[in-house]
Amino acid sequence: MSDAPAGSPARQRREGHRAPRARVQAIAERQMPWRQVRNPYPPVEIISRDAVEAIHLASLTILETTGIAIQSERVRALCVEKGAEPMGGARLRFDRALVEAAIATAPSSFAMHTRNPARSVAVGDGNVVFATVSGPPNCSDLERGRRPGTMADYEDFLRLGQVFNTVHVIGGYPVEPLDIPVPVRHLHGLRAMVTMTDKVPRIYCHSLERTRDALEIIRIANGLSEEELTRRPVSFAIINTNSPLQLDAAMVEGIAEMARMNQPTVITPFTLSGAMAPVTLIGALAQQNAEALAGLAVSQFVRPGAPVVYGAFTTNVNMKSGAPAFGTPEYAKAAIISGQLARRYRLPFRSSNINTSNAPDAQAAYESMMATWSAVMGGVNFLHQSMGWLEGGLTASVEKFVLDVEMLQLFVSFLQPEVVDADTLALAAIEDVGPGGHFFATPHTLARYETAFYSPLVSDWRNFESWKQDGAVDATRRAGAIARQAIAEYEPPTLDPAAAEEIAAFVARRTQEGGAPVN
Repeated sequence: MSDAPAGSPARQRREGHRAPRARVQAIAERQMPWRQVRNPYPPVEIISRDAVEAIHLASLTILETTGIAIQSERVRALCVEKGAEPMGGARLRFDRALVEAAIATAPSSFAMHTRNPARSVAVGDGNVVFATVSGPPNCSDLERGRRPGTMADYEDFLRLGQVFNTVHVIGGYPVEPLDIPVPVRHLHGLRAMVTMTDKVPRIYCHSLERTRDALEIIRIANGLSEEELTRRPVSFAIINTNSPLQLDAAMVEGIAEMARMNQPTVITPFTLSGAMAPVTLIGALAQQNAEALAGLAVSQFVRPGAPVVYGAFTTNVNMKSGAPAFGTPEYAKAAIISGQLARRYRLPFRSSNINTSNAPDAQAAYESMMATWSAVMGGVNFLHQSMGWLEGGLTASVEKFVLDVEMLQLFVSFLQPEVVDADTLALAAIEDVGPGGHFFATPHTLARYETAFYSPLVSDWRNFESWKQDGAVDATRRAGAIARQAIAEYEPPTLDPAAAEEIAAFVARRTQEGGAPVN
């Protein structure tokens, strides 16, 4: 018979049970509330206005003398109709006056709507929008390791995107569902995206047929006619140029189709300094700017006033291997200068939260923080790849997703402006406490202690002894547990049953027809 007293830790261990633990607080209670984020601070500028103008003029010279290849015959003909000049093959010359007149018609800000009005967001004019990771072929978590993405993995990331309030828009496929055949992947991927979330979805412009299929699914989900869709942006597309100085057929057709339907495009050259762009950062930015201006001009040729975002993705390569490097000082400087260029054109600015780490570790954290700080202080309006990017974009990490949510919550708190008034100056409280006292029990503190400071989602602020006694769980493992909890607590958003049925019928029909051909 045990001599340990009833209820003692020793007795509980011998009897094979634990003392009751406190209720695990739901994610909805622990995270920050949904909000439209605004940046109240003046953006950082690291080059002069004259230097910005020099890059601008160099970009116009590139478009006038070297030109840019437009690989779509249809869009190339449109550009010529608007004033571009053929240079042989797919290459066109864009006169500087033509470019400047076209981009002047683009709006400086716009709204993106969803069927849930509470999830609609504004882009530009000081607003900051966070988009999920998109595009990795692999995913990882601590339990199952790194693996090719499946539809089940894809749906779990959608659940995370719906649960966490720092996610404003779904950036695309958080991981590619590689078990779904490519010709129909966009159909099943978009169906899941619009039924499992009520946040603004991304369209992949991999072909004209896929773009049109995606627009139709999103139109149905929002209960709009085609004419209403052209008056109400409810989606967006990321358009990458094929550097150096090319817009491939799928991407430029995507720009044209999205502009025709008045849906936003985020024109983003992927310029790797030292590989696909000059090794000098300023030269790479001049090329980035030329490519961006060409894409922006095409959108305005199709529909003057179509919503667009100036995107930037200039970074350097590892000169020892040729592989891209992210979250570097060069990337940070390029992001800030890109923000200066976007403001030169009075356009919303896109940057990214990216890193090159192969694990959700310290390297991932400091490279992501480097990238995000430079984006935010550079005046970013659309932060892509905000949560989950790992391994240079080859892997979407469950733990990194939650760690990024914590980091972005820190930014959201940082971006809340401080009020200076009689209440916040707290002169009465200072007078009451006087020299040598403390403020813990003052009425001023007691009235505000629950909301005075940021409350973390992942960070553990306990002392070492308490942390160790509770298992010494590090931040990465805590993030994994929070992700599992979020997935378990996920609840699907409301969708009109008739719309869900119509989407299902459309996907079934297009799947039977074979979907969209592979390029």
